[in-house]
Amino acid sequence: MKLAISIVLFLILNFGALAIGGLFTGAGVTSDWYYSLEKAPWSPPGWVFGLAWTTIMICYSFYMAILYKRTSNRKKVFALYFIQLLLNIAWNPLFFFFQNALIALVVILSLTAIIAYFLFRDQDLMRWSKLLILPYFLWLCIATSLNLYIVLYN
Repeated sequence: MKLAISIVLFLILNFGALAIGGLFTGAGVTSDWYYSLEKAPWSPPGWVFGLAWTTIMICYSFYMAILYKRTSNRKKVFALYFIQLLLNIAWNPLFFFFQNALIALVVILSLTAIIAYFLFRDQDLMRWSKLLILPYFLWLCIATSLNLYIVLYN
């Protein structure tokens, strides 16, 4: 499969996952429950989340397309990618719809572990391409700290 086609497919999958997750967020951000939570002092303003996720998913789509093209174990890569996709989608309803910050924390920790695996595996295979997944990993570290703060202080 051509690299350009892979990039487009991963863009569709990644932004589709964000859209599905967004459906479950709905009014969660403006809900009384979320508003009343004690949030971390380092919580960014709301607009940062949209900008961050857009940038992350563009970079991640390029990363996955390159990895998928270069790897000899496509089944494993796609399986991990699919699990990551499900975890990414699952966090929103768990946190905002079911208001279960603890289970959402377990999900985001699992998601972070998968992205860390992608970041630190195959050092020779991906080289500079790893910079494309670094924003995702860093953002998940921040998001995990925000989720953990809510679990600990609410």
